[in-house]
Amino acid sequence: MPQLDFSVFPSQLFWLAVSFFTMLFVMSKFIIPKTAEMIDLRKAKIDDDLEKADEIKQHVEETLEKYNKALQEANAKASLSLQKTKEELNETINRRQAELTSKLKSEIAAGEKKIATAKNKAMVKVEEASTELAVDLLNKLGFGRIKVEDAANALEALKKE
Repeated sequence: MPQLDFSVFPSQLFWLAVSFFTMLFVMSKFIIPKTAEMIDLRKAKIDDDLEKADEIKQHVEETLEKYNKALQEANAKASLSLQKTKEELNETINRRQAELTSKLKSEIAAGEKKIATAKNKAMVKVEEASTELAVDLLNKLGFGRIKVEDAANALEALKKE
């Protein structure tokens, strides 16, 4: 194997050193600076992106805070509106109940008046019928000819006592 031949070792070491230092020079002057520049650019872009993300996060938090505040205000307004509507409905209900109660009382009074009138008419007819019945009964029992007017006068006299 030619690599293990000791007579070629010095030339191999020479070319190894030349190749190594040439590669080291090329790497240090061209490749490493470009790589370092790319790494710096990437780091700068990442830092910039992180700053933008922080700004966006702060903006989102501010917006969320405004949203929550607006939501609380809307809930408060809705509660007030609901309470106001509830009170208005209760007032309307109470007013209508009062109107209905008044109307029912007047209708009850009118109905009682009609009943009283009908009762009085019925009582008059009952008195007339009972007077006629009493006269017929007395005539059939043989008490002579009793007039309806006489029986009505007797009934009036009994009512006064």
